[in-house]
Amino acid sequence: MGKLLNVSSSPHVRSKETTQSIMLDVCIAMLPATAFGVVQFGINALLVLIATVVACVLSEYVFEKVTKKPITICDLSAVVTGMILALNCPASIPLWIPMLGGVFAIVVVKQLYGGLGQNFMNPALAARCFLLISFAGKMSNFTLDGWTGATPLAVLKNGGEVDLAAMFIGKIPGTIGEVSVIALLIGAAYLVFKKVITLRIPVTYIATVAVFTLIFGGFDINYTLAHICGGGLIFGAFFMATDYVTSPITPKGQIVFGILLGVLTGLFRMFGGSAEGVSYAIIISNLLVPLIERFTLPVAFGKEGKKS
Repeated sequence: MGKLLNVSSSPHVRSKETTQSIMLDVCIAMLPATAFGVVQFGINALLVLIATVVACVLSEYVFEKVTKKPITICDLSAVVTGMILALNCPASIPLWIPMLGGVFAIVVVKQLYGGLGQNFMNPALAARCFLLISFAGKMSNFTLDGWTGATPLAVLKNGGEVDLAAMFIGKIPGTIGEVSVIALLIGAAYLVFKKVITLRIPVTYIATVAVFTLIFGGFDINYTLAHICGGGLIFGAFFMATDYVTSPITPKGQIVFGILLGVLTGLFRMFGGSAEGVSYAIIISNLLVPLIERFTLPVAFGKEGKKS
């Protein structure tokens, strides 16, 4: 019998994936959008990226050193946070602002709540919202080829028309990493291929925004496509809404999460004061994840049904 049964302690299902390997894949997936942003906006974009990543990594190292916790910078989660935050900033922003955001993301949102796996909202997006509130002018100053201009969604909100082809390629003003839909989809395809993410949340999110804008935008297809291609929706759907820590783990919960994200984004964009809404939609939905999971947990196998 001893040869037939091998009793071992949990976990019984093991994977070769580690936090470091997953974070490395996320970094690789963001490289196309990063490269396009640097080519589009110049050396300033690269400096913003480097400064923000360094601020995040140093903040994590110093905090863990001071509090005598294990040093975790090698898991690359701080690098991912820095990259996401930097790609959500305009290239023209003074370097100290995204660096301050990096410190806020790591120390306040991540480490003070126990580190990776304990934060209740996406650290990079929480930091971006903090910067949007604190430095609204700097965070909304977008330049392209030396000219300062409004983003396509801001133009739409004011009743103007936009070039869909330019939005898809990325020849538009915006943050460093959100402008090129092609580059973002290449990175998203890599994440799906490596099985780092599933399509459940991104597809539900994007589809909900499409339906929302189609209904409230007068059933204008071009208007709907502009909302899908603009404002960081693709970036948020594939790279931020799918964060393991702050998104539901249940399949039904992920669908509910995606619908909630889409409705909030549509409300913020079409009825709010700002043309954007992805960041606020994601962090608000992050707060509701425990509630979503509570009502979408599958029934345990063999559980007794209710008696009539």
